[in-house]
Amino acid sequence: MEKKISVFLFTLSILIFFMGAPDTGKGNADYVGSETCKGCHEDTYKGFLKSVHGKKAISGSPVNREGCESCHGPGGQHAEKDEKKGTILAFARMLPAKERSSRCLTCHEESKGSAFWDISRHKSSDISCDQCHSIHKGTGKSLKGREPELCFTCHKDIRAQANKQSHHPVREGRIKCLNCHDPHGGLGPKMVRADSVNELCYKCHAEKRGPYAFEHPPVSENCLLCHEVHGSNHNSLLTWRVPLLCQSCHSVEGTHPTRPYTNLHSFSGSATAGKNRFFGRSCLNCHGNIHGSNHPTEEGRTFVR
Repeated sequence: MEKKISVFLFTLSILIFFMGAPDTGKGNADYVGSETCKGCHEDTYKGFLKSVHGKKAISGSPVNREGCESCHGPGGQHAEKDEKKGTILAFARMLPAKERSSRCLTCHEESKGSAFWDISRHKSSDISCDQCHSIHKGTGKSLKGREPELCFTCHKDIRAQANKQSHHPVREGRIKCLNCHDPHGGLGPKMVRADSVNELCYKCHAEKRGPYAFEHPPVSENCLLCHEVHGSNHNSLLTWRVPLLCQSCHSVEGTHPTRPYTNLHSFSGSATAGKNRFFGRSCLNCHGNIHGSNHPTEEGRTFVR
């Protein structure tokens, strides 16, 4: 009986020993250090040393300041793989955008501007941090390209608008996309850096803010009722040419002949015949203070002065 117990205990001890032994084969997930990474990824390693990430202490992994492995995870299994690409680590293209960004948020969750990332349009559209930011290269914000070309990579419709004859001077470099939009999200619509479109516009166009004694309702409601944001083929970024833009609201017959001009209606006829039509900038020739007026007269109420 004692012999059987001895054999059982010996066998059990052998099993426990092998179960507890560290895996030194291809399943090893130990940290191997950046020098090991350098052996295969020398160009990437050299660029990393010059980057913001390379110059700062990286505390994103359980082992502080592990260099490459702070973001990519332990590289033991990756380094021991026989295949050329080895085991895929973080930031592999097949990984979901949320998982790739989660690596960045390990350190950058409290960074300035990231408070609204979870409710941003970029996140909900499966845009990951590494689609705009370079992990291994660059300084400062480490963007993969210059504005506005980086933004135009996805927003091709905005590129077309910015090339129209009337446009905000983005392509001239006088303003940037980031002057108006926060790519990491915000409380305003369209990721703008304000609570509303009007508040954003007023940052540059303060003279249009008011308050006025006589307010023009569409102006105080939303600038975009009359203006395009990025570009237009009409003067002053207008959504439609004058007088048709004005007549889209002021269509009731009154003091002026307000029938909209189309190709079916000509300008022929005398002024007394009732066939004259507004054309060109004629509305604005008289109603010059179209955003609002403080003049305490009827001319002020009608935005003439």
